[in-house]
Parts: sequence; C-alpha cells; structure tokens
Amino acid sequence: MFRVLENDEIAPKVHRMVVEAPRIARARQPGQFVIIHCGPQSERIPLTIADARNGTITLFIQAVGDGTREIVSIPAGGDIRDIAGPLGSATHIKAWGRVVCVGGGVGTAVLYPLAKALADGGNDVTTIIGGRSAPFIILRDELAAFSKEVLVTTEDGSMGTKGFVTTELRRLMDDPARRPSAVFAVGPVPMMSAVAEMTRPDGIETIVSLNPIMVDGTGMCGGCRVSVEGEIKFACVDGPEFDAHKVDFRELQSRQNTYKEACCRASAASSPAA
Repeated sequence: MFRVLENDEIAPKVHRMVVEAPRIARARQPGQFVIIHCGPQSERIPLTIADARNGTITLFIQAVGDGTREIVSIPAGGDIRDIAGPLGSATHIKAWGRVVCVGGGVGTAVLYPLAKALADGGNDVTTIIGGRSAPFIILRDELAAFSKEVLVTTEDGSMGTKGFVTTELRRLMDDPARRPSAVFAVGPVPMMSAVAEMTRPDGIETIVSLNPIMVDGTGMCGGCRVSVEGEIKFACVDGPEFDAHKVDFRELQSRQNTYKEACCRASAASSPAA
C-alpha cells in the first residue's frame, strides 16, 4: 500500500497528489512514469512522475474517466493499493543552449520534470504553457523557479496572450536573440503536431512526449501505437519521448478520432434516451 500524503485540486478536475513511495522516488529519472492500480476491479492508469523528493513522488491527475476519478477520490491519509515503476525511458539531456518547453493543458504537468531537468543540465529554458482559460493554467509559479521566462497563452485571453502556445513559439523563433536550438512539447496531439510542423522547416530539434496517448503502460493494449519514421513503436515501452519530425501525426490523429467516435457511440447507446 502507498500512503497519499497530499491531494489538492489545483485546476478544474486536475489534482496534485503526493504519495509516499521511497523506492520509486530513489530510482525515478525525468520523463519516467508509474502505473497506478487502486484495487482488484480498477483500471491500470499510467501517470508521469512530476517530481520525486524525500521518499515521495508527485503526480498530476486529470479526472476525466472512471479510473482517474477513482484515484483522485483517495483523500490524504488514504492508500493506493499498487504503484509500479518507474517505467519508460528517461529524458535524454544534453547542452543545447537555448531550449523552449511547450505544454498544453494538463500536459504542463508532464512538461514540468522535463523542463527542470533541462535547466539543471545547464540549458537556458523558456517555458510556454497554455489552456482554455485562466483556471486551467497550472504550475506557472513552479516553472518560473527555473525558467528564464514563462509565457502563458489562453484561448479566451483571460491570462497572458490570447491564442495558442504556437503563437508564442512563433514569436520566439522569429527573434534571433530568443530563437531556440531545441524544443520540447507535450499536450494534446494536435498541439504537438502543430509544434512539429512549425519547427520542421527550420530544422530545430524537436522532442515530443507521447504520454497523453498511453493507456495500459505495458505495450499490450496497442493504444499508444505510433509510426516513427515508418516503424511501429509504442509510447509506453519505446518512449515516451520521440523525435517530433519522425512521428506520423496524421496517422496518430486519425486513430484517435476513431477511438473518439467509438466512445461517443458507446456513450449514446448507454444513455437513458437511447
């Protein structure tokens, strides 16, 4: 059993949980994740380890389904039955110089350990985070602790620049004094795809973290299958980080749309009006 020490809702349906897990905390490296299993009938949910210190790991969970809602319902002082990890490949850190980290929505939680590791590795980090509106912007202050600057975008203009994260990324790329040597991006698939297409013509090295598409975290379900330079990969066992310019985002988005349509049909069939 793993004791939950803190459980706070930091944005609508987004929780920050600190869990006692000494062995995982000691072994964890930036970019890795754990699999949470609350009980015998529960789903297995992969979650990025946002931070690890003093024998604890920090997780950020967006409660969007039965499995994630079950996790965030565990109060401080309660226990999680099983946590497996750390899993996945660690982030490859090198001295790029000027690096831009781009996070969309709850993807900012995945971005946090990557950005921190890049800063600790001697890079000059600028972070761009975005959300639908001000309440959905998370970890702004935490990222500011090690970022040269944190740029915020919201779709409704309620905080920072009105628009998408790519709006600020374009401004940085067009400014010779702020132009990045590398870009890291994590968030919704369309956002990561847009970042990849923006940096491709200029040959800026771009890494995407495909954590958002993982399902069971072991490669058995096939839900995180992705074509990388024509070769089939699984985000959970081969990644989760990949060269963005080699990922077939068109195929990935097409498959995700198929899942979305199937979920909508299933939801409609189970509704009282059906």
